[in-house]
Amino acid sequence: MCKRLSILVLLVVVFFTSCQDKQSSTKNNSEETHKVVKNSQKDTLDSQDSVKEVSSEEKNSETEKESDFPIQQEKLIPFLTKYGKENPENHVKITTQFGSFEITLFKDTPLHRANFIMLVKKGYFNDTYFYRVAPNFVIQGGNSDNVSTGEKRHEIGNYLIPNEFGAGHKHVRGAVSAAKYAEQNTSKASSPFEFFVVLNKNGAHHLDNEHTVFGYVSKGMDVVDEISKVKTSDAEWPIDNVYIDAEIIE
Repeated sequence: MCKRLSILVLLVVVFFTSCQDKQSSTKNNSEETHKVVKNSQKDTLDSQDSVKEVSSEEKNSETEKESDFPIQQEKLIPFLTKYGKENPENHVKITTQFGSFEITLFKDTPLHRANFIMLVKKGYFNDTYFYRVAPNFVIQGGNSDNVSTGEKRHEIGNYLIPNEFGAGHKHVRGAVSAAKYAEQNTSKASSPFEFFVVLNKNGAHHLDNEHTVFGYVSKGMDVVDEISKVKTSDAEWPIDNVYIDAEIIE
């Protein structure tokens, strides 16, 4: 009951992102199933158990890195370009209570790859869920109704990632793609925090050139299929939360 009340509150106060199923939306234009938790929420930060002594050089380096956050839109491309060069990994493991699956990120969508790696390294996804399950369409993750999620978004920044359609990747089964803000987004820029995995064996090609595909499930698609079978509310939010734990494996 508490979870359903939380969802109702979310529907009132959040700003929605979407990977819209256009075929079903024509039947019900009022249905919205993509949520962004309000950035204004604050959580009490845990106190550190110990403080490391660092050299003045290390302190300066830390200060420079901290000064990059929250990321400003006008500085996003140079920031992610630099971050991508310094962090070349492109293989991520997603663990849930149903098991683990692995995502390989495309190198020819460098802004999305760098952003996803950055979020994993900062531990952003570990407080989030697969909060939308649309059978035979997508599972979507990277959000939650936890206060800590809003706090992390506030710290990381409020920005949009330019689309990278030029890479030409399609929404085939297993494709990993970026959610986006549904309204006033003529450039089809991506939300930095939320992603979805395509389920249908024939793909979801009505989303091509609407959302940026930046990776694919390279191992464990059977786990994705298991997640897609969970019971959901009418808003496609799972009755029992599907928790995410993300880590870099390459």
